[in-house]
Amino acid sequence: MRPGRLIAKAILALAGFLAVFPLVWTALNALKNNVDIITRVPRLVFTPTLANISYILGRDSVLTGLYNSVVASGSAVLIGVALGLPAAYAVARYPNRFAGDIQFFVLSLRFLPPVAVAIPLMVIWLQVGLYDTLPALVVTYSLLTISVIMWLAIPAFQGVPKEVEEAAFVDGYGAYSVFWRIALPVAARSLAGAIAFSFVLVWNEFLIALMLSSSNAKTLPIVASELSQQGMNVPWGILNASVVLLSLPPLLFLGVLSGFLNSVFRQEKT
Repeated sequence: MRPGRLIAKAILALAGFLAVFPLVWTALNALKNNVDIITRVPRLVFTPTLANISYILGRDSVLTGLYNSVVASGSAVLIGVALGLPAAYAVARYPNRFAGDIQFFVLSLRFLPPVAVAIPLMVIWLQVGLYDTLPALVVTYSLLTISVIMWLAIPAFQGVPKEVEEAAFVDGYGAYSVFWRIALPVAARSLAGAIAFSFVLVWNEFLIALMLSSSNAKTLPIVASELSQQGMNVPWGILNASVVLLSLPPLLFLGVLSGFLNSVFRQEKT
């Protein structure tokens, strides 16, 4: 094996270790008693306990927060896909004098700090009587997912060869058929990354959810933050267990999405 290739593999292995190690350490701490976590010397050998996980799963507030997060984030991603992908394709394939302004506006939504978006929306939802409700969170999160999916999907659709689409038009396909049967399958891998990124973005959203909810629509990040206590008696095991619970849905979503894409590509090859 060439030295350069060996060095590249070593760097990739180190990068993978640095990425996975915090997750593994968090999962181990979720199985420890608090006394095993706060020791000066980290303990790799310990008696595991399920008390932290049982405490998390046994709280109604955690289950309600999990439900709110799944509904709000999942609905926002579906709306972002339904509206963002066609809009991105229209900008990429049918440009006009406003195309540059549209892309800048979509990108500028990510420039704004969350508080600049949350305060006006909080006033709006209070006035219409939808404050602290799931519909308000879904609509607010949809603004984020649509902008992110459009921003990432426009270059993906621009990378689809125009010759393939022109050949489809010659074969009698309409604009909608070209979008569904040509553009989407060709750009599917890049679009999957955009969808996954938008889901993780709204799933981990804290400040907007904090300002738009008080009791009924609290999401899991808000509930997890409330598990910590003031002073020195911090329940580190419970906090690590809540982090594990927070991390599982995005990982499951990415796994299902990647499995779906792999099955689609296998069918296309056969």
